[in-house]
Amino acid sequence: MFDRRLLTNFDWVLILIVLLLATAGVVNLYSATSNGAVHSAFYLKQLTWIGGGLVVALGVSLFDYRHLQYAGFYLYGVNLLLLLFVLVAGEARMGATRWIRLGFMNLQPSELMKIVIIIALAYYLSERSSLFGFSLLELTIPLALIGVPVVMIMKQPDLGTALMVVFIGGTMGMFAGIKKPALIFLGGSGGLLAVGGWFLLHAYQKRRIMTFLNPELDPLGAGYHIIQSKIAVGSGSLWGRGYMHGTQSQLSFLPERHTDFAFSVFAEEWGFSGSFLLLVLYLLLILWGIYIARVAADPFGMFLAVGVTAMLFWHIVVNLAMVIGLLPVVGVPLPLFSYGGTSMLTTMLGVGVLLNVSIRRFVF
Repeated sequence: MFDRRLLTNFDWVLILIVLLLATAGVVNLYSATSNGAVHSAFYLKQLTWIGGGLVVALGVSLFDYRHLQYAGFYLYGVNLLLLLFVLVAGEARMGATRWIRLGFMNLQPSELMKIVIIIALAYYLSERSSLFGFSLLELTIPLALIGVPVVMIMKQPDLGTALMVVFIGGTMGMFAGIKKPALIFLGGSGGLLAVGGWFLLHAYQKRRIMTFLNPELDPLGAGYHIIQSKIAVGSGSLWGRGYMHGTQSQLSFLPERHTDFAFSVFAEEWGFSGSFLLLVLYLLLILWGIYIARVAADPFGMFLAVGVTAMLFWHIVVNLAMVIGLLPVVGVPLPLFSYGGTSMLTTMLGVGVLLNVSIRRFVF
């Protein structure tokens, strides 16, 4: 029998925040691509993906999320096979092999791994969590769950998505609790890997880090994105240049202005005041995700909500830090705002999981 509390407890606040952010993204996208002959295709496609994403989110919210804990490791295995397929026969673009061509869209399995790793870790952590935290031995399985896809994603290569998987897993582990000796060991190992990892990076990734430290080293090459983005954000000043009047975007100085650097367009046209309101919306989204985790009916639901909120949080932080020059350019989109079908689908899958946990907080 259908439980009426699922309707009375529907999370309208979450849906409202998501719609406001997605609408701002489409309005910004229209301006960012308004100087091109195919600009309509971009915002119309984005509208299609938002509509499809909402259907997916509502669909995910309909079934009891507790069934996911039995499917988590199967989904993980399937996603690993998709990542393997990408490495063997994926579609290559601009030196990267990340996609599987499906006809109506190009699927990026590394994006889906962000959701799948949340489900798998939520199951493991909720089953074994204790007041004393996890020892290094107990963390062996979670570290393996994170490490295998990270290595495969790095091979594509896709440093940004690999870092997101590490950040999501690390946040969930910290939330579950880690014993002090294990935390010291992992912190030291992470530092050594960061230093040693430099020699494993591709040449273009090294250039991005070097130009992040000093963009003027290559102002017309690897440093061009950061320099133009900082000019766009700074020229917005307090009130902005006005909608569709940003020189960096309208005159095509700003590359990737509809994807990774969408916020730079917004900051130039709406200034600090508009950017502040957008950031308040993102803050509300994160705080609401934490609230959903706090009121979840069981530990599995709590870890699911923590994982999805961590995913949104790190995407927002890394993208904003990237476009204002505080982090190297690693190709991380702004959730619900940047153009992209797979990114929108992944975000909406996460929104669906949050909805699911939220509306079942009174169901036992």
